[in-house]
Amino acid sequence: MNKNPFFEKWETPYGSIPFDKIKTEDYLPAIDKALAIARENIQKVKNDQSTPNFDNTILALETSQEELQEITGVYYNLMSCESDNEFKELANVISPKLAEFGSEISLDETLFEKVKAVYEGTEDLNPEQRRLVDINYKSFIRNGALLDQSKKTRLKDLDQELSVLSPQYSKNLLNATNAFQEVITDENELIGLPETVKQAAKELAVKKGIENGWMFSLQAPSYIPVLTYSKNRALREKLSRAYSSKAFKDEYDNSDLVKKIVTLRHERAELLGFKSHADYVLEQRMAQNPKTVHDFLEEIYQVALPAAQKEIEEIKAIAKRLDNIEEIQSWDTAYYSEILKKEKYDFNEEELKPYFKMENAIEGLFIVANKLYGIKFKQVHNIPVYHPDVTTYEVHDEDDSFLGILYSDLFPRETKRDGAWMTSFRSQGLYKGKVERPLISIVANLTPSTADTPSLLRLNEVQTLFHEFGHALHGLLSSCVYPALASPNVYWDFVELPSQIMENWVTEEDALSLFAKHYQTGEIIPKELIEKVKKAEKFNKGLFNIRQLIFGMLDMAWHDKDNRQVNDIEAFEDEVIERLRLVPKVQGTLTSTTFSHVFSGGYASGYYSYKWAEVLDADAFEKFIEDGIFNKHTAHSFRENILSKGNTEHPMDLYVRFRGRKPDPNASLKRDGLK
Repeated sequence: MNKNPFFEKWETPYGSIPFDKIKTEDYLPAIDKALAIARENIQKVKNDQSTPNFDNTILALETSQEELQEITGVYYNLMSCESDNEFKELANVISPKLAEFGSEISLDETLFEKVKAVYEGTEDLNPEQRRLVDINYKSFIRNGALLDQSKKTRLKDLDQELSVLSPQYSKNLLNATNAFQEVITDENELIGLPETVKQAAKELAVKKGIENGWMFSLQAPSYIPVLTYSKNRALREKLSRAYSSKAFKDEYDNSDLVKKIVTLRHERAELLGFKSHADYVLEQRMAQNPKTVHDFLEEIYQVALPAAQKEIEEIKAIAKRLDNIEEIQSWDTAYYSEILKKEKYDFNEEELKPYFKMENAIEGLFIVANKLYGIKFKQVHNIPVYHPDVTTYEVHDEDDSFLGILYSDLFPRETKRDGAWMTSFRSQGLYKGKVERPLISIVANLTPSTADTPSLLRLNEVQTLFHEFGHALHGLLSSCVYPALASPNVYWDFVELPSQIMENWVTEEDALSLFAKHYQTGEIIPKELIEKVKKAEKFNKGLFNIRQLIFGMLDMAWHDKDNRQVNDIEAFEDEVIERLRLVPKVQGTLTSTTFSHVFSGGYASGYYSYKWAEVLDADAFEKFIEDGIFNKHTAHSFRENILSKGNTEHPMDLYVRFRGRKPDPNASLKRDGLK
């Protein structure tokens, strides 16, 4: 073990992870040793004969697993963004070990009695300490501390089973995504596609050993432009069907995993005294219960559906007029929507891409953050990275104090799962006896460069970048003592506020003029183009809301009742989605088998959070509009009351302190032009 890099002294800047020294074979022995250390630390807490207090119980538990959390954090982060099948297979061993250890702690009567004694005690604690005590106490109860021995045993078994199912679901989905390749050899079949898209397809084909042709994959930068711009309806259909049928009725089928995960989650919730998994989860959310979520989503549905129906009729009309299509399909909507937007607003998103060179967009993130919060970003080359695509930055406050390290990993590859996310390799807070600054990472699958063209981003890709950067700011600007409470470890229906509010700056002229420069001429984005963007902002917002409701309602349908008798998940999903369906169902396609947010992420019973947070972000950004989008006082208040506080207080209290009132529940619908 002496040569295991996880237990050697790290001679890296800011204690950053020595990725260049870590090998796949290092993880299991490191985790075994870290588990032994953690168990020894836990035993010391149990053996302590003195009166339980914050330091010898709560703080001791908080710091008992530092090595384990660091190692597993690295492992699970890399499993998502840089891993082969051998690396992923380790999860089948690692996850049960961690689940077993978690059960040992949460089901230990001695530990619970000590935590309970501190919870019920009269020790003089500051608000953050009291919050940590409350969370620890409730966590023990929510994880089975009050169960009898037979139920504790069953709960432990359930957690063991669940620990391996989500990684397997994720692995299947990535393999299914990578398995698809569509090669085109006749350039006439590519009519309508922008030259940059064709060039990327040409380079992908060469990379795969095909010299004469164009290759398309199910990665977003390849798939989305085809659905949006290709005149070749057959090509659109083929990619759409492939994308929507991933991990369903193929060799990577996730159907049984969906049923198993749902079944085990429900049984676990019942065991703990809850009616459903949704009831269990929502007890610790701003929404508090399933009824609130259903009512919230239903209110959006009643407003969004008529708008979406009107929008789809416009799309049908233009498809009929231009191409005599009698019945549009799911592979038609993006294509004809783009044509319709061009007709309505004289606006084509391809016009924007020359102004959104990836490097300029990154610069835009930093300029906006600097103007808001005074913080500074400096690219550095002495931080070890896990892949050559990763770029690192030192982040400093306006007084030059160190805030953290930001890792940026933005382009697709076969070893990375789809989507975009923010994560941390080390949270802000107490570590090894000292309050440390965080190691934060943003990961995405943006349009890469080609031999002829640098990475030029679509508008929604720039918004994605700002979104994840908002999460990163939440982590970087955290100012807590205990990692368990540090940003972004907040309620899941609050965590999207810092990310979604950042998207607003992408379409503001005062922000765009700072960084949106033509990659060839250096010309600032023309004002008239910005005005087109602003006019088109409310385009098809009914359809956008319905799409989000499909995900949110499907998530709740799976988790707010007992679905253990569901055998046909396609029929189950069809029943949920039917009243939201605006184009015909495509046989053999399914959402549940690719719904990674819910089945391999942390959003089970929580996908509604995106819509919930839209209310918060629309309402909060109104404050910036009123005061000026770069108003220092407003930005300071947002930083002080939202970004820095983590989970040290209830999120509604924090929001009211920033806004001066509770959010307007109709804020997002008003912004979308639906109310």
